[in-house]
Amino acid sequence: MNLAGWLEFIERQHPQSIALGLARVREVLARLDLPPLPPAITVGGTNGKGSTCAMLEAILGAAGHRVGCYVSPHLLRYNERVRVCGRDAADAALCDAFAAVEGARRGVPLTYFEFGTLAALWLFAREQLEALVLEVGLGGRLDAVNAVDAACAVITSVDIDHVEYLGSTREAIGREKAGILRAGRAAVLADPSPPQSILDEARRIGAHLLVIGEQFGYTTSNAGQWSYWGPGGNRHGLAYPALRGAMQLANASAAIAALDALREALPVAANDIRRGLAEALLPARFQVLPGRPAVVLDAAHNPQAARVLAQHLSASGYAPHTHGVFGILRDKDAAGVVGELAGVVTDWHLATLSGSRGRSAAELAEVVRRVAPGANIAMYATPAQAFAAARSAAAENDKIIVFGSFLTVAGVLEHLGRAKPPSNA
Repeated sequence: MNLAGWLEFIERQHPQSIALGLARVREVLARLDLPPLPPAITVGGTNGKGSTCAMLEAILGAAGHRVGCYVSPHLLRYNERVRVCGRDAADAALCDAFAAVEGARRGVPLTYFEFGTLAALWLFAREQLEALVLEVGLGGRLDAVNAVDAACAVITSVDIDHVEYLGSTREAIGREKAGILRAGRAAVLADPSPPQSILDEARRIGAHLLVIGEQFGYTTSNAGQWSYWGPGGNRHGLAYPALRGAMQLANASAAIAALDALREALPVAANDIRRGLAEALLPARFQVLPGRPAVVLDAAHNPQAARVLAQHLSASGYAPHTHGVFGILRDKDAAGVVGELAGVVTDWHLATLSGSRGRSAAELAEVVRRVAPGANIAMYATPAQAFAAARSAAAENDKIIVFGSFLTVAGVLEHLGRAKPPSNA
């Protein structure tokens, strides 16, 4: 099968799209009989995971280490999820990996994410890598990525999301995320007010806690630079990360703290950190497209992320109108997201997202009317149509923000013709 055929195949191998649990993954992983994997940094959290992974990958790469990076979801092509030394995995390599997992699973039902995680590990095991950066898909304790015993765990933030799987309070969600911590190994917490459940679990198992504001942190200056302090020493005169937003300093500090914890196995120099932070890129996280009107792409799909997006937009200057191209999945807190942006968005262009988890524009309109009475609302069948309408309506000094889901951003990118070339081209 080609890659498209494999992706269609693995979608059918479990009756549920999400089925948390490690028993199936561990059973198949044991049958794959992989050689020992290099030191891994596992990154969990509600928001900030992707940014932290991108910075870790870039800094380690700048230091000359051969790095494998596994993230999710992808925007335009599955290959984006699996990177080796900064390059998306080729179609052929992914097909070989899927075939290896299929040969080992012997009828064990695996979800799409579980199948993909095992395939990524199989591929990494054959690339003579020196480090892995692994992003947790959902939660932590029962996520497929947690089948790897990481040398260091990072938890970026904890907020309310995926309540049907993780619980409805920060303490309950914290307990699930704390499942990626390991006894005797570094546990980096970038949330300035971490749930007590994480602190209790870290102390119970004897993890080496590094909490932002306590064991590591950062300071800013008026000269457009910032400084890091932590267990590996102080680093001054750092340029701001290429990734936009004030929260990126917390993410960058967490990445450096994780590398401090692993400095004997994975040494990095100050110049490696500077270069890595400058080169780290991550689409759909306050990504500003060139031209006017200003177009911002941000996959914010929960209230915490929407709150940060609203802060970034407010700090980016006045616009007569801000057009929001908004599509969000049915299992997300649409009302919470709308509430955070109701004071910023002036014109709502609502898009239907298809699929079993999709939500129609009409359903979304009911939410917007309830949370933001009197809002200007228009409904469209696809994100591309919603964006085209927003672009037609927006004046040169207006802003257009595309948010709510990676599917919403991907639909707009495809509309703009920004799909990447094949990975093996």
